Amino acid sequence: MMGTILTAIKLLGGLAMFLYGMEIMGDGLKQGSGAALKNFLGKLTQNVLLGVLTGTLVTAIIQSSTATIVLTVGLIGAGILNLRQAVSIVMGANIGTTVTAQIIRLMDIESSGDSLLAFFKPDTLAPLALCIGIILFMFVRKSGSKNVGMICLGFGVLFSGLMAMTDAVEPLAESQMFVDMIAYFSDMPMLSIFLGLVLTVIIQSSSAMVGILQALSSTGVITFELVYPMIMGINLGTCVTTAMVCSIGTNKNSKRTGVVHIVFNTIGTVLFMIGMTLLRRAGFVANLWESVVDSGVIANFQTIFNLITAIVLLPFTGWLVKLSCKIIKEDPEEEDKYPELAALDKKLLISPAVALSQAGRSLAVMARAAKDNVALAIAQFKEYSDKNAETIYRYEERLDQFADNADNFLIELFQNVETDRDNRQLNMLMQCVPAVERVGDYATNFEEMAQKLHDKGLTFSESAQRELDILGDAVVSILNLTVEALENDDEQEARRIEPLEEVIDDMVLLLKDRHTARLRQGICSVDTGLVFMDALTHLERAADQCSSIAMLMLGRHNEEIMKNHHRYLQALHESGDRSYLDELESRRLQYLVPLEDIQF
Repeated sequence: MMGTILTAIKLLGGLAMFLYGMEIMGDGLKQGSGAALKNFLGKLTQNVLLGVLTGTLVTAIIQSSTATIVLTVGLIGAGILNLRQAVSIVMGANIGTTVTAQIIRLMDIESSGDSLLAFFKPDTLAPLALCIGIILFMFVRKSGSKNVGMICLGFGVLFSGLMAMTDAVEPLAESQMFVDMIAYFSDMPMLSIFLGLVLTVIIQSSSAMVGILQALSSTGVITFELVYPMIMGINLGTCVTTAMVCSIGTNKNSKRTGVVHIVFNTIGTVLFMIGMTLLRRAGFVANLWESVVDSGVIANFQTIFNLITAIVLLPFTGWLVKLSCKIIKEDPEEEDKYPELAALDKKLLISPAVALSQAGRSLAVMARAAKDNVALAIAQFKEYSDKNAETIYRYEERLDQFADNADNFLIELFQNVETDRDNRQLNMLMQCVPAVERVGDYATNFEEMAQKLHDKGLTFSESAQRELDILGDAVVSILNLTVEALENDDEQEARRIEPLEEVIDDMVLLLKDRHTARLRQGICSVDTGLVFMDALTHLERAADQCSSIAMLMLGRHNEEIMKNHHRYLQALHESGDRSYLDELESRRLQYLVPLEDIQF
């Protein structure tokens, strides 16, 4: 009894090391290859075959099919991927997860002590990887060395755990009870499938379960007729985990991705079980079924199973998409103009580089939504609409919700970024979110002013309305520049913001003087005059927020701008910079001169 308890403790300890090693190695690979993940997933084309390849490569990089699918779900919510692309990635993720088992098969290497192959045996490779990893992680300060060190440490811990599991199960070869249990499950393939499924759900890692099978193969009593159905059960087990993740706080397409993963692996299991049963009854390779397997055979079967399943079902990708849409039906909803405002899914945090990229993309969409809302609100002064008023308040609420979500998302992301460049980008985004939110707030301010005039049956004078139209166009133009600068991460576009902001300041000063004159002459009433002055103030403040965003963008890579925006702007105004002066003159001709020509 005591021996069984000790064996269980050693086995569980080895499993814990194996799982922790995978986690460390995966973290190092994700952080070191963030740009690759972004390129592979973020720029995926409509080609299904390329999608399968992408899913395979990304899963091979981050060593987890579940992590790949979770990241895919986040990108679906962000609007970067559609459901058809996600299905192809799911197929590839199943193939990519077999890389871990192929690495573990290094256990099978046999060599004499003086052979070069001895370096690739786990009992040599694990301590060597640990030594290299700790040196790179703790003592080398070069960029990227920490990530490489984490990969080496994870690799070493993974193999140390695997060897511990192998050592723990060696006595089982002499246990008649264990041999009888293996024989029992070997005769009942459906029960083996169920066992693999349940254990995978408990352990939450298909790679770990296959690793346990490979460790057990060292006992010399694990047969092929036990292994092949259990591997199918392991593949089904990992679907349960991803389906649960896909169903929590996600949109319809994300849930459908989880459904596709289950359907894909279930169909693959059914087809393979039918095929394997027919082969066995036909006497194909009669000595295969009861043969003892090693870790290499286990790894190869897992790879063959997932590869053939993907090849067979690849032509039916469209059918899988349609089936998932029938299972998870769409709710009748109003069309969403800005789906990216719901895109900062915390599942993206599994890859900081992708999360940071999506945060920038979502901020640009937030800025566009705020700009559209401001333009709609300014139009309320000219022709008031209750329907437009509802739209303005609805999208303002969404902007506020997004700002709250973005703050939480970016704070959590701060804990995962490591490079100075990413920290600067993240700092810029955190400061830009409240600036854009304030722009959105001005839309409701304009709406309230317009409603006040509408309710009282008042309107601006013809000249005041024309002036407001020109100033409003200038403000919408500077908001457009800001959106384009954020969307394209374009600092040249950001530099065009300040000249227009200076022109808007001059326009506001001119209009305040002219409106004061109108009030004195009795052309405008006091009520309309106060609203007009408030509108000018808020339009100027909206332009000021655009200037602040531009300074934040330019300051990311310029310490002088970051330290003192005002000094930079003063120097810019006094420098006589030709591009700045040309843009300034162009904007004066576009907006200020027509304003000066208006008679009142």
